[in-house]
Amino acid sequence: MRILITNDDGINAPGLKVLTDIATEVAGPDGEVWTVAPAFEQSGVGHCISYTRPTMIAQLEERRFAAEGSPADCVIAGLYDVLQDTPPDLILSGVNRGNNAAENTLYSGTIGACIEGALQGVRSIALSQFYGPGNANLDNPFEAATDHGASTVKALLNDALWDNADYKLFYNVNFPPVPGKDVKGMAATTQGFRLNTRFRAEAQTSPTGRKFLWVKGGPQHEPTAPGTDAAANLDGYISITPMRADLTDYDMVTTLEDALT
Repeated sequence: MRILITNDDGINAPGLKVLTDIATEVAGPDGEVWTVAPAFEQSGVGHCISYTRPTMIAQLEERRFAAEGSPADCVIAGLYDVLQDTPPDLILSGVNRGNNAAENTLYSGTIGACIEGALQGVRSIALSQFYGPGNANLDNPFEAATDHGASTVKALLNDALWDNADYKLFYNVNFPPVPGKDVKGMAATTQGFRLNTRFRAEAQTSPTGRKFLWVKGGPQHEPTAPGTDAAANLDGYISITPMRADLTDYDMVTTLEDALT
């Protein structure tokens, strides 16, 4: 199996090393793992692509490249430059430092890479490590992902649905904020919503008197509804959420038609 990996934390992020180990195990002894990751951190860029400017790409090592662009740019670079003659069988994005559950999903560059992968017709899985008191101070805060990442990916490849719809399925995986031994298992979930968590801007004045705005997130351990991603994570489970890039609210189409006629 040939696997393309990327992330949004950057080419030197510790989570990318964890993902390399996961991908290497999944690919097997005869497989290949190729890395095309952002040269600098790209957290929060979502599915952004560098449509109005070129993306510089540099080879750092064998099968390892850094691109000055977003995670979606890296997927495009991997498919149409680095691996243009030998396309990957799978795209893995992560392992993100912090959760990409609930509303975080909408902002995530980790997810953005998988949206692009799915749009390009390649099976894609996003992996993120929830941080909290149970794992933040471990020698390896990614321990849950390290211990259970490969088996989770293998389970999805072997047992989950992969379709050929126009907007193909991809999967969003979040590992719980606990040591590896305390992970309770996998749970199929929907995307949750933290009622009291929103991104906001905080103003600061620089030493030169200029005003700057810093974007800050809200509390990450707010409970979400039962059966949703963050709720499962906070209960010790690996959440697995099937997703598509189609944003249509199909339940509302008929209601809208009735309202417009």
